[in-house]
Amino acid sequence: MPTAQELANMGAFNQTLIKDGVFLDAGGLVPTSKSARISYSSGKPVVTDGPFTETKELVAGFWILHGRSKEEIIERLSHAPFARGEEIEIRQLFEPEDLAGIQ
Repeated sequence: MPTAQELANMGAFNQTLIKDGVFLDAGGLVPTSKSARISYSSGKPVVTDGPFTETKELVAGFWILHGRSKEEIIERLSHAPFARGEEIEIRQLFEPEDLAGIQ
């Protein structure tokens, strides 16, 4: 869990993203011990309760940002207030026009 100071630093960073007009949404995720996964390998849902292994590879939170380019988002997130080995994965959301023509 983040410390009070880390949460304050993240709040200040998020306020900068909001002020700059790129922030759409963000959130933290509870540990996998309180989670479940649904798989559909046999055509019907199979539910597996957490916790899940390899916690170092699990997502703990997210941002949804809107920018002009991947490079802009990389530049902005390179200033995130992290110092304990955290990683940020940047992925683009599909836009409706990206899915046009898929049958």
